[in-house]
Parts: sequence; structure tokens; C-alpha cells
Amino acid sequence: MQHPLGGRPPYRRQTRATFAIPAASALLLAAPLLTACGGNDAHPGAAAVVDGSRITVSQLQARVNDVRDAQQGSPKSEQLVANSGQLSQNTLIRMIQFRVIERAGKDNDVRVTRRDVQQYRKAAETQSGGGAALRGLYLEQGIAPDGIDDAMRMELTRNALVTKLGTAKVNEVFASTSKKLGIEVNPRYGTWDDRRGTAVLTKEAWLRTSEDVSRQA
Repeated sequence: MQHPLGGRPPYRRQTRATFAIPAASALLLAAPLLTACGGNDAHPGAAAVVDGSRITVSQLQARVNDVRDAQQGSPKSEQLVANSGQLSQNTLIRMIQFRVIERAGKDNDVRVTRRDVQQYRKAAETQSGGGAALRGLYLEQGIAPDGIDDAMRMELTRNALVTKLGTAKVNEVFASTSKKLGIEVNPRYGTWDDRRGTAVLTKEAWLRTSEDVSRQA
């Protein structure tokens, strides 16, 4: 499906949460032991710290519970649960990415309005076969229905930054913004990689260029 304002569909499946997700990353597979990141012991109860602000374990768990509740109500419940063994880690990665994208947009004078999101969602619903179908596609990526608007807002921000700056430059902007925010992740969820925009054990960058894709084909 060709997305409003360009870019890939918000529900293209992937195997791990990376920047390409706002509307995208699929999330999932049992988590191995992850390496520790320094400094998080100073923030008890935090799943991560971004720019000095905590994402608490309880906030993260609430997001995960929303997804699990929605999965249980889906006709594909068993499949969705089976494919989301790493849901907590990937949900946290997405929450961090949203903050990085939001800051990058603010720093580069990119603003997405509520109306932009509404129009984007309406077009996506039409092209995917209706609201229920769209919700199902997002749920496959570990995004609960009440998180779709945020996911779309972040994708619109990403698309606008790409349009304004170009893919190569945006990669650098995301990496530098991530570093500036001083992201610390609880060792339970991994070690944050500023350049890749995710916790360890992924080969995906913030944005993959067409040249990168061609080399892997």
C-alpha cells in the first residue's frame, strides 16, 4: 500500500523493533541474556532514562498489558502471542525511539498536527480494508489500538524529516539526537545503541538506504 505522504506502510512486518517501525516493526522472539549498560542503577524503577526522564517499569508494563489484552481479543490470538515473546523489550525500544524522533522533529522545525494524523489514518484505513483491518495489522507489530495514532504521528515525523533532510542526513540526525539524550536502558532490556536506534542484538539501522537493501538482496 502506498502510504499518505509517501513512505512504507505502517504495518510492514519486521523481526525486531528498529527505527523503521513507528509504523512498522514487528517485535518478537524470546530474549537472550543482554549485556548491561552503566548508570541505570542510579534510577531505581526505571526501564530506561531518556534526557533525564524515566520510562518506568510500570509504564512499560501498562503498554505491554494493553497489547496482550488486545491480542487475547483477536481471532489470531494464539499466533500473535506466539510471535511476541520479546514484546517487553521491543515495546520499550519503540517508546525510546518515539522520544528521539519527537526531539529530532522539534530540533529541525518539523511539526505534525492532529489533523495530519487523522487524515493519514483515514487513508490507511481505506487502503487496508477498514478500521478493524488496520488495527489488526498494527497489533501484529505489537501496537495496541490506542497506540496507533502515536505510531502514525512518529512515522509522519520521520517521513517529513526524510523529505526535508534526505535519508543519509536523517540517519545522522537520529544518531546524534539519541546520543544527546543520554539514553540509558535497564540491563534487563539490553544496551542502547545510538547509531542503530535500538537495544543490542539487531542488524537494522535507523533507516536503511536503497543501496543497503540492494547489497543484502
